[in-house]
Amino acid sequence: MFVNFSNHPSSLWSENQRKEAEKYGEIVDLKFPSVNPDDSRDNLIRLAECYIQQILKFKPQCVMCQGEMGLVYHVVRKLKEEDVKVVAACSHRMVEETIDADNNSVKSSKFVFIQFREY
Repeated sequence: MFVNFSNHPSSLWSENQRKEAEKYGEIVDLKFPSVNPDDSRDNLIRLAECYIQQILKFKPQCVMCQGEMGLVYHVVRKLKEEDVKVVAACSHRMVEETIDADNNSVKSSKFVFIQFREY
């Protein structure tokens, strides 16, 4: 099983990214939570523990963990202690800037998946 712990639903991934994830088994999406910037470190660790327990229930072969850096750190550290492979998606970002009819600058980004990189 491949747990996608991020705000990037696998239903929106490219075919290439899905195929790479499916090498580990079925893909399960677990939405990465919003993290209050006012929360204390202790609250962040409690939140991490809650999600770590949810993730471990899936018995994943691999977890993609991407989101707020403090929470990512605690989740990745603990999952690695549990001998779970944890990865991040690596993509080329292609940015195009144009001027619209009202003379406003408009930027659009396209992300092209390249690989999963292990933490």
